[in-house]
Amino acid sequence: MKNLLITGISGFVGSYLADYCARNEQNISIHGLDISAASGCRDAPYLYYQADLLDKDRVEALIEEINPDTIIHLASFSSVGDSWKDPIKSFKNNTTIFLNLLEITHSLKIPCRILSVGSSEEYGIVRTDDLPLTEKLPLNPVSPYAVARVAQEQLSHIYAKGFGMDIVCTRSFNHIGPGQADKFVVSSIGRQFAEIKKGAREKLHVGNTAIIRDFLDVRDVVRAYYLLIKKGSAGETYNICSGQGISVAQLIDLYAEISDVTPQVETRPELLRPVENPVVIGSYEKLAAHAGWKPEITLIHSLRDIYAYWLEHN
Repeated sequence: MKNLLITGISGFVGSYLADYCARNEQNISIHGLDISAASGCRDAPYLYYQADLLDKDRVEALIEEINPDTIIHLASFSSVGDSWKDPIKSFKNNTTIFLNLLEITHSLKIPCRILSVGSSEEYGIVRTDDLPLTEKLPLNPVSPYAVARVAQEQLSHIYAKGFGMDIVCTRSFNHIGPGQADKFVVSSIGRQFAEIKKGAREKLHVGNTAIIRDFLDVRDVVRAYYLLIKKGSAGETYNICSGQGISVAQLIDLYAEISDVTPQVETRPELLRPVENPVVIGSYEKLAAHAGWKPEITLIHSLRDIYAYWLEHN
């Protein structure tokens, strides 16, 4: 891993991943690409390039210049809720940007390993008997976002088999941690509890609190990505998850204990989705077997860190 390119470097996971790779890899040059302007952080352990992955000519010139040994593709339009509002944007900014990346590296004949980051949303609505979800389960996407992610994974397999490209795929379950945008449920609830604690709001606004999800700390996520680059098998797909499920209602109870606040909870229609997966719990058995990974950070540790982050940043 001499020249590492991380797309979507300015996103929630990007900075954690860059820091982890810089700490654990010697003689590495990290390059970050994102559509947004540089944050201006001089201490960031990477060289930054601003580019839209839909701009194929611009990205091709950059990749030819960087000549990466490894590409970790984080760039995405990652909100399931937003994908219902703008399905075209979701598809372009998930599937099309990835196809551009594949075509560019293939046409330039760059022999790099690519980590294609997908989502547990690809599984869709599943039966209780299917839990915990393994990589062998047939995919059944039920949102525009999930359809785009399935297409991305299928393109990975096509290019791996058809052109012999070195591509490893993930189905990453809900990841959480300090610094995540508050449009995601765990961060949103953490921020609201911090605001209630400070007297800035009275009610907790939520969507469907009965859904059960498998939440994993972002610091465990980036460690999994790093290990897959090192030890993952080309053409294979890996769940990245905690193996444990918890409902949003239970998350609220945990935040109440952490903050010593018991707010009034109000369900808001705008936070409900047209179709919702009731239960999503994964198995990381394959990842453990191939890469020696298992989760290390507990859920309560993550929630405490998220709550502390919003207390400081509100």
